[in-house]
Amino acid sequence: MRIVPRLLFVIVVVAFPGDITAQGHEHASPYAGLEDREIKSLSPDEIQGLLDGQGMSLALPAELNGLPGPRHVLDMRAELALTADQGEQVQEIFDAMSRSARHLGKRIIELERKLDVGFAERTITVDSLDKLLGALAVERAQLRAVHLKAHLSLVPVLTEEQRVLYNRLRGYEG
Repeated sequence: MRIVPRLLFVIVVVAFPGDITAQGHEHASPYAGLEDREIKSLSPDEIQGLLDGQGMSLALPAELNGLPGPRHVLDMRAELALTADQGEQVQEIFDAMSRSARHLGKRIIELERKLDVGFAERTITVDSLDKLLGALAVERAQLRAVHLKAHLSLVPVLTEEQRVLYNRLRGYEG
């Protein structure tokens, strides 16, 4: 009778080795492998997005409520039949947004790096943590505001028909 439980155990271990052994780590974290990141709290893609001034979904409240974003409007300038004047205005809005976003992105990366170094070197205190997190919150809020304001800035530039078409082309009809 002892052979049945042993046989069952062997079948389960062979069929689901990772599930049973957790690859040798019974309490493995979903963060395992991230400890080698340059800045622990930011992925390489997030760092690049911040450096490039990308939107990174920061303006979803505007985008998904019918207010186009300048990058996408520029990408769809032909489909939206932008006039030359509209194209210039949208480009100016995009350029200003991009400059500000890149500047703030660099600042956020610097602050995240300070946070990471403070924990790595065990020099962070409750007070310095509060100051860093406060500064990060302000910078992140400003970055989000830059992207959201760019969407708002396009309202007087585009016609209602262009906004409707934009939303249809982006797949937001439903």
